[in-house]
Amino acid sequence: MKAMQRITCILCVTAANATLLAAPLSTSPLTSWYQQPAKNWNEALPVGNGRLGAMVFGGVASERLQLNEDSLWSGAPQDADNPEALKALPEIRRLLFAGKYGEAQALANRTLICQGPGSGHGRGARVAYGTYQTLGDLKLEFGDDPDAVVSNYRRELDLATATVRIGYERGGVRFEREVFSSHPDQVLVMRLTANQRGALNFRASLSRSEAAQAVSIVPNQLLMRGQLWNGTSQDGMKFAARLQAKAEGGKVASEGGWLRVEKADAVTLLLSAATDYRMRLPDWRQGDPEAITAAQLKSASAKSHARLRKAHVMDYQALFNRVQLDLGDSDIANLPTDERLKAMAKGGSDPALTALYFQFGRYLLISSSRPGGMPANLQGLWADGIETPWNCDYHANINVQMNYWPAETANLPECFEPLERYIAFLTGPGARTAKVHYGARGWTVHTLANAWGFTSPGEVPSWGLSPSAGAWLSQHLWEHFAFSGDRNYLRRVFPILRSSAEFTLDWLVEDPRTGKLVAGPATSPENTFITADGQRGSLCMGPAMEQQIAWDAFSNYLEAAQVLGVNEPTVAEVRKASSRLLGPQIGSDGRLLEWSEEFKEAEPGHRHVSHLFALHPGRQITLTGTPELAAAARRSLEYRLANGGGHTGWSRAWVINFWARLGDGDKAGENVQALLAKSTLPNLFDTHPPFQIDGNFGGVAGICEMLVQSHAGEIHLLPALPRNWSDGSVKGLRARGGFEVSLAWNDGKLTAAEIKSLLGHPCRVRVGSQTGEFHIRAGKVRSLRLADFD
Repeated sequence: MKAMQRITCILCVTAANATLLAAPLSTSPLTSWYQQPAKNWNEALPVGNGRLGAMVFGGVASERLQLNEDSLWSGAPQDADNPEALKALPEIRRLLFAGKYGEAQALANRTLICQGPGSGHGRGARVAYGTYQTLGDLKLEFGDDPDAVVSNYRRELDLATATVRIGYERGGVRFEREVFSSHPDQVLVMRLTANQRGALNFRASLSRSEAAQAVSIVPNQLLMRGQLWNGTSQDGMKFAARLQAKAEGGKVASEGGWLRVEKADAVTLLLSAATDYRMRLPDWRQGDPEAITAAQLKSASAKSHARLRKAHVMDYQALFNRVQLDLGDSDIANLPTDERLKAMAKGGSDPALTALYFQFGRYLLISSSRPGGMPANLQGLWADGIETPWNCDYHANINVQMNYWPAETANLPECFEPLERYIAFLTGPGARTAKVHYGARGWTVHTLANAWGFTSPGEVPSWGLSPSAGAWLSQHLWEHFAFSGDRNYLRRVFPILRSSAEFTLDWLVEDPRTGKLVAGPATSPENTFITADGQRGSLCMGPAMEQQIAWDAFSNYLEAAQVLGVNEPTVAEVRKASSRLLGPQIGSDGRLLEWSEEFKEAEPGHRHVSHLFALHPGRQITLTGTPELAAAARRSLEYRLANGGGHTGWSRAWVINFWARLGDGDKAGENVQALLAKSTLPNLFDTHPPFQIDGNFGGVAGICEMLVQSHAGEIHLLPALPRNWSDGSVKGLRARGGFEVSLAWNDGKLTAAEIKSLLGHPCRVRVGSQTGEFHIRAGKVRSLRLADFD
């Protein structure tokens, strides 16, 4: 990766005749738009290039761009592994096998935790764990007549070009503003235009609430520099940002921490930002942020706005345009987006808004996860403040994984690269955690992870002990191969798949009652059970999710070894252990068991539905391969939802994926509707609450699963189409085995299908109960007819 995380932004401000005006406001169905400025952060519109993000408020008297740089973390590397854990492990297991859950929980609360303050219980800004923080604010204050009436206001995010635009009339002048964040040039560009020359008067500033100072330097620049807390002092990560003004007409001055622009026809503001972080331990520092920001300004100032915009749009559309989705129109499609959301909350149907939401999620992944950068965190790239929610870190008991569910199916595999690199980064500290806590080979991570390689358990076992989270992350490595068929890539990541399998081997122990191999002590993430004798606990041996992840880790490793022709001792170990692994269990009421015994749930409507991992994102339970287990999974899902489950945004998104895998399009569609109606903010961000981006990404993945599935060894077309999506089409979804799929349907029936083979592998295709076998040459497209199926 590059020696330094760095970013540059260009903002171009113009007041001139029509030839200088920004691009016209869009009327595309791929546009989210509003009739008023954002009143708060949850209404602002996001732009990002994977590294540098901004939330654009679209104010009239003043404009605020809240900025983020993807590596800006407080904290520092630390040793949080706890040697007491390994000492206590045999006794905790003994107590759990003996049914003494309360005693086991009490001992685990003292030992199966990290050393020190850990994440600060989600408030890590002043401890070594740290928190992802805002870079600061870029603010513009305009010198227009404050009493002038504002009319014809419109604010929009055009997903087709990854551009935010604002337009309005004030004092007889038409103002328009355009903002985008360019990946090829690593610049954020803002262009302001007016239909009168000399109409632009404003002052600009850079600011941050702590740990930074902005000063005026040279006639047309500001420099903001700072250093964050490392847990004990303000000697942590260094960062810098520079703002430069270049005027056409009028004049510019830099004084008192402000850039002042008077009577300008055109102004270009350039913002560069950098930290001294790189994803490497222990020598994570590299580079001088001030020197890099100076070099970035010099490079960016040599390029015109038109050149920057053209490169940005070409680069973005090369990813975004791969997939097109049409679910039909609606009577309210021409309303502002916030009004459409309100209509859906009242029970209205708006399939076009569902398609917009789908593409918005793809836009967010492109904008928050690009090669060379950090992976998308709990809020992707966009977070305001110093103490961000849950430290805006990488929760590995579902959240960071959900962020990347659509990377393969929604045809954005390049966006997976930051997570792949981050997984490799975690294997170093994760190997130490595996050894110290469990005496195990391999590597692992628990519920929490950060920029500093934190892999220890959290502060409390009930939510912080997820020992198989590393194996779950490794699932993404296998899935990336399953879709791409890239054997060179598989060779590169195979040691990580082996390491996850080795940890799983050493994490499993024999249940003295059954002789089966079970994992534990472990939780069903964040949930609590009640035993027959009234004990309440979160820890047991062999909870369903741990067992299902073990199956997944073993299966992925064995399949990878077969593909690569590897026959090493670990292969024999894993095969032997797989045959003894405790599999999914069905309770007396027909539901899939969440724990190793038929315990009562303390919270029947819990937001996590972890015991259905084998249904999704796993592949152990399928409708055609394990129908009895699929029926039990359905009963579990129905029970959980009947008791209030799926009430958070990301949980609702997971439910969509479950129903899709169960082949119930109407149920999946109901939950898409609920996700938009109950868990979507005015700017289309998902809300937990507060904002968590995983629900956006999980929703995209769920819609993909409703249209195309390929996890069960065949490509299933329209496996879960809801009745209210009666007519539609989709182009460019990906299927395992190296295929791209395009479909059209009318009145709920498939009318056209094209499959493009990228690798030339044979494929089995299912439409309803009919199947067909096809061999399509690499690079060729085949149109399918119903007569092609048996």
